[in-house]
Amino acid sequence: MNTSRTPIPTSTHQNVSATTVAHFKTVHPITIVSTNSTYTNTTLDPALVAVSNFFNDVLDKIPLPHWAIYTIFVSGALLILLCCLCICIKCCCKGKKKRKQKNDEKINMLGVNGTSTTALVQPDVADVDYGSTKKQRGKLLYSLEYNAPLSELTVGIKQADSLKAMDVGGTSDPYIKVYICPDKSITCETKVFRNTLNPIFNEQFSFQISKSSLLKSTAVMKVFDFNRFTKHNIIGELRVELCNVDWNHVIEEWQDLGEPAKFEEEELGEICFSLRYVPTAGKLNVVILEAKNLKSMDTGGFSDPYVKVQLALDKRKWKKKKTSIRKKTLNPYYNESFTFDVTFQQIQRVNLVISLWDHDAVSRNDAMGKIFLGCDATGNQLRHWADMLSNPRRPVAQWHSLLLAKQVNSTLNLKKKIPLRDKLPL
Repeated sequence: MNTSRTPIPTSTHQNVSATTVAHFKTVHPITIVSTNSTYTNTTLDPALVAVSNFFNDVLDKIPLPHWAIYTIFVSGALLILLCCLCICIKCCCKGKKKRKQKNDEKINMLGVNGTSTTALVQPDVADVDYGSTKKQRGKLLYSLEYNAPLSELTVGIKQADSLKAMDVGGTSDPYIKVYICPDKSITCETKVFRNTLNPIFNEQFSFQISKSSLLKSTAVMKVFDFNRFTKHNIIGELRVELCNVDWNHVIEEWQDLGEPAKFEEEELGEICFSLRYVPTAGKLNVVILEAKNLKSMDTGGFSDPYVKVQLALDKRKWKKKKTSIRKKTLNPYYNESFTFDVTFQQIQRVNLVISLWDHDAVSRNDAMGKIFLGCDATGNQLRHWADMLSNPRRPVAQWHSLLLAKQVNSTLNLKKKIPLRDKLPL
């Protein structure tokens, strides 16, 4: 019995061990295959190595150290990045500016309640705000006072603020013309202020006007930018209807300048001439250079203009000369010189009158425009005269806008010609 029991467990143990060994023997090749499969994933390395070798060969061919080449590449990349960033910022700013302009151009309808279709489609004119599209021209502080017993209107020009820049440097040379409509018999001018947008004038001008005419009149204040050799540009204007003013007290207020009216101003043209005074010799030299944009006086749309140069001493007609006639033109060129004997004692009492006339062979010659210069003048005419006196022996040229002859005549109010010495009463 014992001999038969002993070998059974032994054989069983040996069979299990054999089975286990056989099992591990069969599993082990599988693990080897899996490790081989992971190792085969590194087959991309030759390509990377080839690219790296090519890059290194290129770097070796460049006669610079590697750190210098890397620095150049990094700098170039940063420069390209900065350029792209600047382009993006510029595009964004343009988009914002366009959106802002579109918003500014929209008409802001104030006070529309929307209760009716008419209110939504067509608001009242007073409710529409056009301020966003209106050009800002600045504002003016003025005063008005009327003296009834003397029938005298006093217009005060105090100061201007935030005027529109008309010159390249962002400034202007402002001065103001003051007159009363519809009469316009007298036009007054302030002095010119150089390179400023906030001039302080503190000037007053008086106009003789009756109370009945006062209530039908309008005070006009026009702000100009002074230019010596070109036409003076208008900055803006202010019109005050005198019938709406309370004359029980002095009026002083700020008002915004508006766009100038085009229907009222009559363009008579411009004339350019130079002045030169030699005190030691007592010689006044006037050179009539040219005129432009003159008013048409003939049926064919042209004129036959010539220029009269006249001197008045102590408000009396004294000496005169005239240029030759230029046929059928509105832009005549003269370049003619005239010399007058004027002593240093007389130059302070002399007025120079420049007038343009249209020559007619049959009828009477027609006045086309006139201006006068001298110590009694104002504005640009006075400035030109003062520049001549302050620069002796040197010609000073300037353009001037022509005025109505009756306007200059009423301002100057010349008397008859100075009598000759042998006809003077003893």
